[in-house]
Amino acid sequence: MDRAQRFALLAEAAADDREHGLPGRPRFQEGPVGIRPVRMPGGATTTLMRVMVTNACSLSCGYCPMFRGSGIRRTALSPDEVATTFMESHRAGVAQGLFLTSGVPGRPARAVDRMLAAVDLLRRRHGFTGYVHVKLLPGVERDQIVEATRLCNRVSVNLEGPRDDVVRGLAQEKDLSGDLLPALRLAGRLSRQARLERRPQHAAPAGTTTQFVVGARGEADREILALVGGLEREGVLHHAHFSAFQPVAGTPMESVAPTPGVREARLYQAEHLLRHYGFAPGELVFGEDGNLDLGDDPKLAWALAHREWFPVDVLRGSREALLRVPGIGPAGLRRLLAERRRTGLRGTEDLRRLGIDVVRAASFLTLRGRRLGRGLPPRQLTLFGPGGHLPAVVWRTATPPCAYR
Repeated sequence: MDRAQRFALLAEAAADDREHGLPGRPRFQEGPVGIRPVRMPGGATTTLMRVMVTNACSLSCGYCPMFRGSGIRRTALSPDEVATTFMESHRAGVAQGLFLTSGVPGRPARAVDRMLAAVDLLRRRHGFTGYVHVKLLPGVERDQIVEATRLCNRVSVNLEGPRDDVVRGLAQEKDLSGDLLPALRLAGRLSRQARLERRPQHAAPAGTTTQFVVGARGEADREILALVGGLEREGVLHHAHFSAFQPVAGTPMESVAPTPGVREARLYQAEHLLRHYGFAPGELVFGEDGNLDLGDDPKLAWALAHREWFPVDVLRGSREALLRVPGIGPAGLRRLLAERRRTGLRGTEDLRRLGIDVVRAASFLTLRGRRLGRGLPPRQLTLFGPGGHLPAVVWRTATPPCAYR
């Protein structure tokens, strides 16, 4: 295969990122190179090229079609080919940033060296100063983590699961406590220290991320969120991604039952409560199985279980109390606090104008001694129809759906 053909095969995994992705299929310009639009903080958008250095792999990940022994077509790109192809698209105005990952063919350190060599070429030879995200591999070495944080805007290490036995059940070569977690913590500490020293450009200024494959090995949401919350409180994790397990044809886990997609959505909602709303993992409401309620979003579930907090007075309630009200988010709360210092709020229309979801919030609020709503708030719209959270058949894909988060 020529370079364009190999790049097309290795960019095939440019799957939807359901947290930041935008509607529509990946765009392909100047050859079949996978370009994906993504949302940035604040609502802006940019375009990332997503590609693997190689899809050859010696790991036994049971959910992944690239697992060792798989019959998929294998190929690779040299570091120079990665850098050259990206810069061609960047100069054409097609790709603004790069997301780079790889399979693990043999020694992990060698595969990581090839990724870092590609980024080094972008920085030194081509003078590219834009966004680069590298996903570090199991078995990465300490010096490589340091180099990755120096070269890249964001670094990620996929933890896959919250316990050692869960991770080993997904891939026997992976070690959560002895390898993946220490690698993530080191990258996170380097990034955090650089920010504290006001030199963020020297170590992964966009921070670190991780990902969990959800539901394949019996782990509970409580365990996942406890680990995520702890890492975020340490300041070593920017945010986490979650991928509801879906079986892929031809993989060792083809016969494992799929995980409802709504469980993934609830985990994202709960993680936002930890990161933006001041919740602690132990405050969230879990069922007897340790999982979040699939019927209610986690914030409403907490409010219904803690009626003693409510109602909250719109004019005198504290920031912390108002942020716990369903329908009030951080942006709406900032506008509300600013508005109530300047002028008098008269009713629900004023709250709606400030961006507050009055339908959900009203029964938890009072204004000038009057309760704004009665009875239970309406439940959120069902995310999936009956059975709609499960695929009709196992997926057929060249790379795992979780490859590009």
